[in-house]
Amino acid sequence: MELFDVLIVGGGPIGLACALEARKNNLKYIVIEKGTVANSIYNYPLYMTFFSTADRLEIDDIPFITTSPKPGRQDALEYYQGIAKSKEINIKTYEKVINIQKSTVFQVETSKQIYLAKNIIVATGFYDIPNLMDIPGEDLPKVSHYYTEPYPYSFQKVLVVGSSNSAVDAALEICRKGGKVTMVIRSSEISQSVKYWVKPDIENRIKEGSIKAFFEAELLEVKPYSVILKTNVGEIKEIENDFVLAMTGYLPDFDFLNAIGIDLKNNCQNPHYDTDTMETNINGIYLAGVVCGGRDTHLWFIENSRIHAKQIISNIIQKKESEKIPE
Repeated sequence: MELFDVLIVGGGPIGLACALEARKNNLKYIVIEKGTVANSIYNYPLYMTFFSTADRLEIDDIPFITTSPKPGRQDALEYYQGIAKSKEINIKTYEKVINIQKSTVFQVETSKQIYLAKNIIVATGFYDIPNLMDIPGEDLPKVSHYYTEPYPYSFQKVLVVGSSNSAVDAALEICRKGGKVTMVIRSSEISQSVKYWVKPDIENRIKEGSIKAFFEAELLEVKPYSVILKTNVGEIKEIENDFVLAMTGYLPDFDFLNAIGIDLKNNCQNPHYDTDTMETNINGIYLAGVVCGGRDTHLWFIENSRIHAKQIISNIIQKKESEKIPE
């Protein structure tokens, strides 16, 4: 069975950056991705615009060319999938890592086969597991934790839960396609992290009444044709409803991290790793990208975690070199 120097779990931007860095250092590598290349970005809303400019999304100094000041979902897919193709990245798509065990080397079981590797890089992001509300009716067909485009919600009564970028984008787009939008927001205002060119738009739409918003409120229950809210004054309110978009965020796969032995700390389930090398409590397993933040998914994103690739591969090379030194 072929033995790889590095096996990378996750074929998103940071996983690709790790692959490119491994190849530059003549390491035998492979990337295992359960979906398509840049799968999380593929599942973003169709018309999503990044907060970052194109140059901050570049990996391995490969220019990200776009005519837009802020690239969108399709620009990013063209860029990252284009890199995978042009650089002939050794990547297996639509193959899920199921288990990782270590003896003398790591044995990685996937949905298709077994791989052997000296080192593992986990770059799995966080977009696949919704942060559930745990309320009655959340499992109804009319409830979704993902939003793609506004057209299915035209002329419908739509409840949007949350005030992050995804919630605000959904509310504005649906409103402009004729949907009757109500927002339920736990805090007293729209999130400060909302894109600066969008925040005034949503605030003005709420002020003029185009979008109704309940601040310091909570969704208590979803029914087939209505929802039950608790307002900021403690009033229990039932309103008519056709669809619920629960934009409550997403989480890393903590079950997977636990299963492979990575220590998770405190209530935020921050994984244990060395900030200089990105190596976890398990010798030879590294973390890269958003997964490093645990529940604090706002800490890491593409532009500030690109450096992880160089940190990790540099440490792997140092270990490899030290093994050659005779005692």
